[in-house]
Amino acid sequence: MKRRVLVTGASRGIGAAIAKRLASDGFHITINYRKGKDAAAEVASAIRGTGGEAELLAFDISKREEVLAALTSELNAKGPYYGVVCNAGVHSDHPFPGLDDEAWDRVLRTNLDGFYNVLHPLVMPMIRTREGGRIVTMSSVSGLVGNRGQVNYSASKAGIIGATRSLSLELAKRKITVNSVAPGIIKTDMTDALPIDEVKKMIPMRRMGSAEEVAAAVSFLVSDEASYITGQVLSVNGGMV
Repeated sequence: MKRRVLVTGASRGIGAAIAKRLASDGFHITINYRKGKDAAAEVASAIRGTGGEAELLAFDISKREEVLAALTSELNAKGPYYGVVCNAGVHSDHPFPGLDDEAWDRVLRTNLDGFYNVLHPLVMPMIRTREGGRIVTMSSVSGLVGNRGQVNYSASKAGIIGATRSLSLELAKRKITVNSVAPGIIKTDMTDALPIDEVKKMIPMRRMGSAEEVAAAVSFLVSDEASYITGQVLSVNGGMV
């Protein structure tokens, strides 16, 4: 029986690339999405088309009761997950003086509260299996060095790093590793509107990264080869930090 891994925000972009890569590594993937069921179904179909196993699970990571209900039902039906990749997140960029309450609350409640909402129901079932496990969170270069216009986003991503490191200490003796991946500027539909030539000047490698390159880092951290790595932040950013 294949080990099961939940990937949040896996209907497109980096999340979709992670889901496909982990499926190719031999994991049974649960594809979480908030909206865009058709896109999530396409990811699942692509995985199945190459011999992998995947299923869909809808919930909004910012809504605690909704997440708890969905995950409790999933645990009761299919048992604990071996791995969780906390990829889902949002941003709402504004210079700090123009940042309103809604933009602050939405980003923090999604990105940082989502860490708690998703992992809290899943950790004890993982522990009880006594088989170890893998947790990978998604931070950002903005969480490491900050970024103009992203005070809310940077705060949430820095908080994820702190939470990841603390949780890793609690779970280390259970053979459950907890690490974070911090992407830099990655080419997805979310970056299509950026001034690409100007952006490249910020990156020592002078190019944007790909979703597949981020997925490769997650793949390693979920693998058996990474069993002695925990509490770490792996930057995938072309040398920005």
